Amino acid sequence: MKKIAILGSTGSIGTQTIDILRKHPDRFEASLLTAGSNVDLLIKQSRELRPSMAIIADDRQYDKLRENLEPLGIETASGAAALADAMDRDDFETVVTATVGYSGLMPTVRAILSGKDIALANKETLVVAGELITHMAEKNSNSQIIPVDSEHSAIYQCLQGEDRNQVERLIITASGGPFRNMTAEALEKVTVADALRHPNWQMGAKITIDSATMLNKAFEIIEARWLFGVPSDRIEAVVHPQSIVHSMVEFKDGAVKAQLGLPDMHLPISYALGERERIASPEHMSLQDYSRLEFMAPDMDKFPCLKLAKLALETGGTSACTINAAGEVANEAFREGMIRFTDIYRVIMDTLEKAPSVQQPGLDDYVAINSASRAIASQEVARINFNQL
Repeated sequence: MKKIAILGSTGSIGTQTIDILRKHPDRFEASLLTAGSNVDLLIKQSRELRPSMAIIADDRQYDKLRENLEPLGIETASGAAALADAMDRDDFETVVTATVGYSGLMPTVRAILSGKDIALANKETLVVAGELITHMAEKNSNSQIIPVDSEHSAIYQCLQGEDRNQVERLIITASGGPFRNMTAEALEKVTVADALRHPNWQMGAKITIDSATMLNKAFEIIEARWLFGVPSDRIEAVVHPQSIVHSMVEFKDGAVKAQLGLPDMHLPISYALGERERIASPEHMSLQDYSRLEFMAPDMDKFPCLKLAKLALETGGTSACTINAAGEVANEAFREGMIRFTDIYRVIMDTLEKAPSVQQPGLDDYVAINSASRAIASQEVARINFNQL
């Protein structure tokens, strides 16, 4: 019986992870559940799964959590510090990091230092501090990182049994999002509802917007650089509208391995939880239903956020941390109607120009740069919003 902590149990990845636990109660047990602010769903999940502990990030929701769960013998806590401290517990060995954004960094650091295995769905952890995180995992041989993102899981699967010195390229697929066929001029007028209408995937609001701008794909290139140790000039993105080929690896002899599957996260989650052992699923794909699989180069001018991967990896230091921080601020500002869709890239670039940077950062530097970058990005949002009034 593998005991698991699910960070972000009420989100898209978290709820699908719980689906897998329900189907395999003889293999997996939830020891810790955490959520950002959705206290009602966290209470419901905890009543069903009976973890040892439940944590809500939003302190304002704590009293409700405690009143509902402590009579059941479930320990409760709130806040970011409590979440990080919980990684030292000895009642689970695997942590599913399904939180969104920068919030996943500190718990992941603590989990690695505690020797836990990481089923990594929070790509921002490696975007913000990829070099630091991978070095930590290498030093702590008790901790392994298994990717949950469908693209990185695909690459991870394709590399099993292969000599990594034989890798020529990593090819990360992108659906192209809802605006793949839209003109650059039309992008100036898209609404939040338009951007949230992803053609293939059901995801949370933040990641859906990042997918629409293709910032999400830039993050995946950065994440792949640190997960697989492949130089950035040998990692590329291709648009694949059907989202059936999840990513590919090209080898030096010209062979290309691809992992195919339905656009559904249950497979990569179960593969990570099983530590490469394949867990039976009732969902299977019929190739006859997908007679056409298309691949094309992304339009870098229409989706300039994709260029940020190369910029971050070539600049190094804390540049990716700043890009992530500004991207989170701009994403939220767009969803709140404060800026236009095309202003997201503008906020990131303006913040990158003004934010301080550290070339060889430690953990404290990432924390400081994240805070400073968010403040600058918020100022840029306010400036753009004022000019549009």
